Amino acid sequence: MRPCRTALVYSPLFGNFNFGDDHPFKLQRNRLAYDLMGAYGLLDLPNMQIRDCQQASEELLLTFHDAAYIARLKEFSSSEEPRADFRFGLGDADCPVFKGVYDYAALGAGATCEAVRLVVEEGVDIAFNMNGGWHHAHRSRASGFSYLNDAVVAINWLIARGRRVLYLDIDAHHGDGVQEAFYDTDQVLTISLHESGIYFYPGTGFEDEIGEGRGKGYSVNVPLLAHTDDAMYMKAFDEVAYPLIAAFNPDIIVTQIGADTFRTDPLTNLEITTHSYGEMLSKIKRLKIPWVALGGGGYDLMNTARAWTLAWAIMNGIKLNPRLPPAFIDKIELLGYRNRVLMDAMHWADEGERVLALGAVEKSIARIKKTIFPGILGSYGAPSS
Repeated sequence: MRPCRTALVYSPLFGNFNFGDDHPFKLQRNRLAYDLMGAYGLLDLPNMQIRDCQQASEELLLTFHDAAYIARLKEFSSSEEPRADFRFGLGDADCPVFKGVYDYAALGAGATCEAVRLVVEEGVDIAFNMNGGWHHAHRSRASGFSYLNDAVVAINWLIARGRRVLYLDIDAHHGDGVQEAFYDTDQVLTISLHESGIYFYPGTGFEDEIGEGRGKGYSVNVPLLAHTDDAMYMKAFDEVAYPLIAAFNPDIIVTQIGADTFRTDPLTNLEITTHSYGEMLSKIKRLKIPWVALGGGGYDLMNTARAWTLAWAIMNGIKLNPRLPPAFIDKIELLGYRNRVLMDAMHWADEGERVLALGAVEKSIARIKKTIFPGILGSYGAPSS
């Protein structure tokens, strides 16, 4: 059996842009993760490669995005002054307009398109783009730090080549833009585990959002209450996502593996650690289905660097020392970080909070098993033409 071939799609240009000093999204996390991977010796493995990327072409972007929106994004991107057009979601607190914003977004989309191309055309088994997973971007509107929906553009490219695609989103936020793009088709199964939209952005992703028309049953959502911990998250993954992935049996899996589910993330309220995060990714790898992974959210920079380093190690079948490399510790100390370990022990939420969260998880699972599973498990047929 040949060894697993992997590709890390990475551009030094990822760090050339800035959302603003007060914005929670910091592109420095990509470099921090890359440096930690290097400290562990994960950037020169025998069966891996590092591939650069180019901006996605406008032709590719227009397979999903509206031409007027792309034109306005390009216009604002070249401006020396901040601009705003709230009709397109541009210029608000979440999606600021800065010089080069189109170049930044198109480069991220290009990296994701390169990842899927490597899998389809060059026989790579797993490809990872840290600077991808902008699942909130809509056809003609920026939203939630997302300007171009790289996952949708890349999946459209796969569909055009006859691929059966499963999109799994484990970011703390519901993958609303991706769900919206494929809500009425049976060519893509979307599964999202996320913090509940009852009180959390973007306010979508409930169990009754199951698709429509030919897409009915091909959109699956597991909303989670605040304080959902490792055990509860794995329960949702094991009882909903994993059996559906097996039943659908896709040609390729595209995952958004945001690290904002972690218990110390400043923007979210879940209580996940590297324990369940690593378990999920290990189970995905064991399926031996061609796999493209996209970074997504994560607003504690060290959490994100640790998560994506662990992910890359799992993708390459490498077991890492749970303590961070001394040289990396010396580097991050100068930046004010006190982290010493890569992996966390399994975490349990406080009992009172856990009871409420567990009840919500069990209710969601039961509802999905009632509405999705009877007509779906074992019966996902070939997609309609």
